[in-house]
Amino acid sequence: MKILIYTHAFAPQVGGVESVVMLLAQGLVSVEGAAGGPPAVIVVTPTAPGDFDDTRLPFRVVRRPSLRQLMKLIRAADVVHLAGPALLPLLLARLARKAVVVEHHGFQAICPNGQFVYEPKQTLCPGYFMARRYAECLRCNAKMGRMASFKLLLLTFPRRWLCRGSAVVNLTPTKWLDTLLQLPRTTTIHHGVPDTGPSPVTAVPSRRLTFAFLGRLVSAKGPQVLLEAAAEFRARGAAFRLKVIGEGPERPRLEARAAALGIRDSVSFFGYLPPDRLELELENVAAVILPSLGGEVFGMAAAENMMRGHLVVVSDIGSLAEVVGEEGLKFRSGDAAALADCLQQILNRPELASNLGGRARARALLLFRTHHMVAQHLQVYGSLLDRGAH
Repeated sequence: MKILIYTHAFAPQVGGVESVVMLLAQGLVSVEGAAGGPPAVIVVTPTAPGDFDDTRLPFRVVRRPSLRQLMKLIRAADVVHLAGPALLPLLLARLARKAVVVEHHGFQAICPNGQFVYEPKQTLCPGYFMARRYAECLRCNAKMGRMASFKLLLLTFPRRWLCRGSAVVNLTPTKWLDTLLQLPRTTTIHHGVPDTGPSPVTAVPSRRLTFAFLGRLVSAKGPQVLLEAAAEFRARGAAFRLKVIGEGPERPRLEARAAALGIRDSVSFFGYLPPDRLELELENVAAVILPSLGGEVFGMAAAENMMRGHLVVVSDIGSLAEVVGEEGLKFRSGDAAALADCLQQILNRPELASNLGGRARARALLLFRTHHMVAQHLQVYGSLLDRGAH
């Protein structure tokens, strides 16, 4: 089986899509006992290599292909797997009559900017595009300029239409996303995350808690909500340390906001951390906090930290609530006081960190193993090819 995986974002960039594609491609070429041997995988991406050495990977990588080269690669593939409904490769694959899998890592099939966050209010979008309230979509993206906003809206229509094709299978990482997209031939396959083993966690000291935020520093991830909650927690007399791990355009504003709230001495901004350093900084944290306002179709940081055995505190948006289940704490999205209540609950009941953390790891081992993700993808590919043969 020849599988072409097209992804707009890939290493050396760092993010959820990049991680999932890397794990999937590595897993596919490592399949043992497959009839005819493991699949042949090619990853195609417009991402420049930088100083990343593609020859270290067990699969071929083609970067920045020409239109002619991309078409040739698509024609040579048995299955074309798109990490998101990228319009050009999706159109070319349909024209070439290929079996197509579209794995939705965002909301591009129902939202012009793909984030599903209503920018004027910084809240989860109620679904304006699907409700045909296109003026709200234009208003949401107005800061990009009138023409750019109009272009985003127009491109959403062919993207969604192509995803509805009879030779297309749509994959979602959560059932919640499936209910939003409303696309035919949709299957839910949870993302897999590596099992690095549980993080060392000692008894959580009741006098001074340490929390961590992981994610890109953009407003949709909700770091500003966390800072407001931390200030409320401080006002209640609590001592704590907050580690903000991640990089992004909002960092200067967030640092200034922490100072204005009077909590700068308790908040450390680390930026991006390599894996070894990240594991070190996450040791003995009381909880990992993910206060996203929207833009999450799964929540890789939630699943990864559940696999580490951490207590995870998340906003109650559909994707994060589904991933965490009952094995974490949830609060109303955007509600800093409700998040502060969760922090207070951990302070009052230090055993929550180990109890819920252990349950979170058990859930991650059951649902988010990498080999499960790979096996389920192979089933989808095989069923598509079998259907084509008949």
